[in-house]
Amino acid sequence: MNTAITEEYVATASRPSKLRITDLRVANLTGVPFRSSIIRIDTNQGLTGYGEVRDQASATYALVLKSRLVGENPCNVDKIFRKIKQFGHHGRQGGGVSGVEMALMDLAGKAYGVPAYALIGGRFRDEIRCYADTPSLPDPHAMGARLLDRRRRGFTMLKMDVGVELLWDVPGALIAPPGARADLTTMHPFTGIQVTAKGVDHLASYVDTVRSVVGYDIALAADHFGHIALDSCIRIGRALEPFTLAWIEDLIPWQLTDQWRQLTAAVAVPTCTGEDIYLLEGFRPLLDAGAIRVVHPDPATAGGIAETKRLGDYAQERGIAMALHLAASPIATMACVHLAAATENFLALEHHAAEVEFWSDLVTGLPRPLIQNGHITVPDTPGLGFGDVDEELLGRHLDPRDPVFFAETTHWDAESSHDRLWS
Repeated sequence: MNTAITEEYVATASRPSKLRITDLRVANLTGVPFRSSIIRIDTNQGLTGYGEVRDQASATYALVLKSRLVGENPCNVDKIFRKIKQFGHHGRQGGGVSGVEMALMDLAGKAYGVPAYALIGGRFRDEIRCYADTPSLPDPHAMGARLLDRRRRGFTMLKMDVGVELLWDVPGALIAPPGARADLTTMHPFTGIQVTAKGVDHLASYVDTVRSVVGYDIALAADHFGHIALDSCIRIGRALEPFTLAWIEDLIPWQLTDQWRQLTAAVAVPTCTGEDIYLLEGFRPLLDAGAIRVVHPDPATAGGIAETKRLGDYAQERGIAMALHLAASPIATMACVHLAAATENFLALEHHAAEVEFWSDLVTGLPRPLIQNGHITVPDTPGLGFGDVDEELLGRHLDPRDPVFFAETTHWDAESSHDRLWS
């Protein structure tokens, strides 16, 4: 019997060892749910990979990387990541590196014919639990009704805003210097804003009313407390203890490790932060100090899929659970789905687009709606798992301030510098 294998029986659409990046382009969108830039990386074999720059970030953070990517084999994800990670930073400045890493994982998965989760160790779960972030209303009864609608739609975890935005117009609730309400750039300990006993009682009453509407048998987290100092945070945290919140989030800047440690030790509510931290090394001080109970990276800032997986494993060794912050289109969402599937200590993935009716339709090849009964099914298809982007639909949601739609980027081809970080 002739056992020779000829190329007619071999899939040749992708030869991973010969795959090379040829181009990087972006499409600037808005309303998906916020402003985001979609990254498209093209190759010499016709494979295309997609990623997403973090919401509200500049597409330039990704475009500046193009000259460092062209000619590279996208399957060498770790090699390329080490090459480009110096061009990211905390906050939105991590958006370019992180979005490119998502696109590389999409390409590598497609080249090898495996889902992205297989590239980082396989999966622990078949469905990814999503939590619905919900804009707050001044009236707690109306807020409870809004959250209850999320619950009726199948979400098993909810999040709302609780903080000084509910207190500015309540007499006697805040002590603040002139202009403090409009000041969004001063760090929390330096604003001079104090929440009074009346303000603390008002927030506790607000959460009590919301809980009475949505029930105590569903996870409920709280965010956006405002730029207030540690003492006020401790008093609010203690007042919210009876309502069994899933966590209280970003009460103070993530950089202040010792203050987070003090807050966590002072309250019997899980503390949570991390959405603006870049790379595992940025998270280590908080995790090594046991300063938080839940780590909350945004993979579109933290470094993408593989780096955030490393972070999750590091947190797990220290007994800390990981939830994922996200406000993105289905592209970054699917990157997070694969990450969450492969990370054992994962809790829930944020969904910020519950009011965006067309959101699931931005990509093809996935269930409609993408989130069903509060969960996303982990796909077994290669890469990030969706078929393609719906270019016609994307084209209807371009950012009017810079309505670029995968236009040529040759002006970035020659951008270069002596990038080595050592002499």
